[in-house]
Amino acid sequence: MLDDTLLDDQRRLADADTDDLLRAAARAGAQVRATAEAAAELGVDRVMRERPRALVLITRPGVGPAVANLVTALLGPRCPVPVVVSDEAPGWVGALDVVLAHTEDPGDHVLAESVDLAGRRGARVLLTAEPDGPVAASAARHALLVPPRVPVPQGFGFVRAFAAWSSALSALGLLEVDLTQVADELDREAERDHPVHESFVNPAKSLALRVAERTPLLWGLDDMATAVAGHGAGVLARHAGLVCDVAPHRQAITRTALHRRAVQGTSGADIFADPDDEPGGQVRVLLLAVRRGQQAEQAKLAAVRSLAGADVLEPAEEVSGGDAVCSALLALRFELASLYLGLAAGTLGGPGRYASAV
Repeated sequence: MLDDTLLDDQRRLADADTDDLLRAAARAGAQVRATAEAAAELGVDRVMRERPRALVLITRPGVGPAVANLVTALLGPRCPVPVVVSDEAPGWVGALDVVLAHTEDPGDHVLAESVDLAGRRGARVLLTAEPDGPVAASAARHALLVPPRVPVPQGFGFVRAFAAWSSALSALGLLEVDLTQVADELDREAERDHPVHESFVNPAKSLALRVAERTPLLWGLDDMATAVAGHGAGVLARHAGLVCDVAPHRQAITRTALHRRAVQGTSGADIFADPDDEPGGQVRVLLLAVRRGQQAEQAKLAAVRSLAGADVLEPAEEVSGGDAVCSALLALRFELASLYLGLAAGTLGGPGRYASAV
């Protein structure tokens, strides 16, 4: 049962957050700065100077797949080199290729073997991982290892992997990302979402309350937004036990029955409906947008016309940064929202469900 009164009670919220997870998420900006510094010290600009034959993104369980999806979306279809996403190094990897990988499991033997294979074949490898264990050992002679410099619990490595991979892609001339600006905006987002701010002015708390006791439909209006939606679904499942639907809006339209439910749920006709009377519960439509421009605006207007009551999450309306900045900001907002929701619902913190004030 959701105890929404907890969100605006700082003392109870702090007592519930026994693992200090809100503070860990709020260190996203610090993670980006520290990772960028580590990459510079490793000489990523020098090692990644020449454009590769292929870019290989190795995704392991955790945040890796979401980071790979976002990076692929940012690179876009006009990327001048093939981008291969795989859960292990392909057999053809060689000296002309670049491999990027991330894990929060220092004992991931599949990744350790992949890094070793790619390194022995002469590929340039950048890896974000813990400094000890089989994965780190495999990188000792063949890879650039970026260990965490800002300690956070497992599950909070999204921005670290994104910053490290962005450093490599910037050096390769494939993607321009101003990591200083990313870090600054993440700090500002963490301040907006600070526990001291009440729900009606706190974007993360507001988002948590909007999706509480609903099935969120996270529909992206562009590829980057859809990638961030995937990360949002992951953290909502991890921290709040919430099941979400993730899809590009253009694909969601083709799923007739679910789209009909979404239209009905946003029409206002059932504003007093009992969620228990709705098969599968009530839905909450969140339209996510990162890209700007005339085409993006037209896509948003078309979606809003059919889903008039849907929430539109559009970071570009709040910040002046580019697509990478907006994507990282939206990812952090979902992380903090999922933590607030988990604490209010009792799926996080303490020895079980947190006791309601009433």
